[in-house]
Amino acid sequence: MDPELEAFIPLFPRTDLTDPFLARKKFAELAAAVPAPDIAEMEVEDRTVSADPDVPVRIYRPYQAQGAIVWLHGGGFVMGDVDTEHPWAARIAEASGAVVISVGYRLAPEHRFPAALDDAYAVLNWTAEHAAELGVDPARIAVGGHSAGGGIAAAVALRSRDEQGPAIRFQLLNQPGLDDRQETWSARNFTDTPWFTRDKATRAWRHYLGSRPATPYAAPARADDLSGLPPAYIATAEFCPNRDEDIAYALRLLQAGVSVELHQWPGTFHGSQAILSAEVSQRQNAELGAVLRRALAK
Repeated sequence: MDPELEAFIPLFPRTDLTDPFLARKKFAELAAAVPAPDIAEMEVEDRTVSADPDVPVRIYRPYQAQGAIVWLHGGGFVMGDVDTEHPWAARIAEASGAVVISVGYRLAPEHRFPAALDDAYAVLNWTAEHAAELGVDPARIAVGGHSAGGGIAAAVALRSRDEQGPAIRFQLLNQPGLDDRQETWSARNFTDTPWFTRDKATRAWRHYLGSRPATPYAAPARADDLSGLPPAYIATAEFCPNRDEDIAYALRLLQAGVSVELHQWPGTFHGSQAILSAEVSQRQNAELGAVLRRALAK
């Protein structure tokens, strides 16, 4: 493991998802301790997207923005909101120059699949319809997310393809949760990795799905046909249960004729890019912004 990251592991709180409500509270406390991002060079606005039910969003508008991304936060489908995602979303907006629409989708287990997907898809449609108001070209809209949010973003791309929804220029998937089956080597063997483990993944999927069988819109790795999807950037962490399912998804996208950039970050673990002092985290975060900026350029 990267030594700059390893030094922080003893400081991490020990959490699991047995009690999703307690986990949600601890996650919010951890996020509140993160230094506030610099938003001097952008406008930040809380809005509500009209849907059934309405969806809260936080919009980050850098000056002279190029394109937009509908951004889905991580948190194992059970944690997170626009407040906990504030440092992440602001950093992506600053690094990419894109308008970031951070989505406060409904959380499991109170709202199981497809609630989060429905919320995200409603925001995608709203973004396309309000592109002029946002000051962006409707042909330059991306979807993206981290962890569970990355999986939801991949599902939004599948659904938009299938339903002839808004054109998606790009999908930015950071350590996405794509496969509920957990049959890969990394999913079976990473039982004690920092922050995210096989047990956490198992519980997250259980909270999200309940007793319902997974469909490709819940677990995109189950999709038989990946053709016609937007170009993708997929980032994986070496010590992450999601690692191998993400690499497999990237390869399947390539084999379906979809352009893919895949970056496996050595020495990292799930979510470790939040440790901003580490050099590898700085490179990860800078690359996310640079990739998105390039994808949305004219």
